[in-house]
Amino acid sequence: MPSATNLETPVIEVSHVATRFGQAVVHEDVSLSINRGEIFAIAGGNGCGKTTLLREIIGLIIPSAGTIRLFGIDSRRLEAGDGHPVHRRFGVMFQHGALFSSFTLAENVAVPLREHTTLSVELIRDIVAAKIAMVGLPPDSAVKYPNELSGGMRRRAALARAIVMDPELLFLDEPTAGLDPIIAAGFDDLVLSLKSLLGLTVVMVTHDLDSLWRIANRVAVLGSGRVLGVGTMQELSQSDDPVIREYFQGPRGRAASEQAVWNTRDHHTSTTDPA
Repeated sequence: MPSATNLETPVIEVSHVATRFGQAVVHEDVSLSINRGEIFAIAGGNGCGKTTLLREIIGLIIPSAGTIRLFGIDSRRLEAGDGHPVHRRFGVMFQHGALFSSFTLAENVAVPLREHTTLSVELIRDIVAAKIAMVGLPPDSAVKYPNELSGGMRRRAALARAIVMDPELLFLDEPTAGLDPIIAAGFDDLVLSLKSLLGLTVVMVTHDLDSLWRIANRVAVLGSGRVLGVGTMQELSQSDDPVIREYFQGPRGRAASEQAVWNTRDHHTSTTDPA
């Protein structure tokens, strides 16, 4: 498992956020900070407000109370003209990819470039081809439509679109949900590779315990409208909080932890034993 990162001023600061939709309370008092260069995961049970918090961070939802600062800018300003440049500094991969069904893969990846730049058609085509290759998709997939792609290929296409503007910050909403374990592990490896290659800070909403053990530097666990705990997976797996303990020490949590140990041993063996 990667080690925790402690670098300079936080890229994201969430302070005492409350979220209510009518009588429904999603967040009571959520506070957390995310450091540059780490893979930070937001986890918790169904209905705890993981995706809602992500949407608040990127300015799609305004919290009922509290503040969220992204690159030092209040998220409430992201829809205003003076906040618009911040959008170019982050990319978002929404749950299940959210590709446009009437666009080819290449056309989907090109959308941010066409909307936010004045680049030539030729240059956009070259950038899109490079990003498609970067996420491990074959060149001939560019002309296919989403319904002609497998689930894993659609996620990679959505990831290519999320990084097409060369962002500093990447948001992933349930990136491996519904994928089989082998394809999900391949996607995790891709995220690690892109993080290193592009110098990304990654914020990931997920309930995939294998992904949490495999790639997350730190994890925030939401529950009862608050952050119940923040730390490495090793730290959280030893928590005394009953909700965190149930989440990480149940049968699935123990299996994911054991698999992470074996993966670490396999990696150590492969890098120390002679061929």
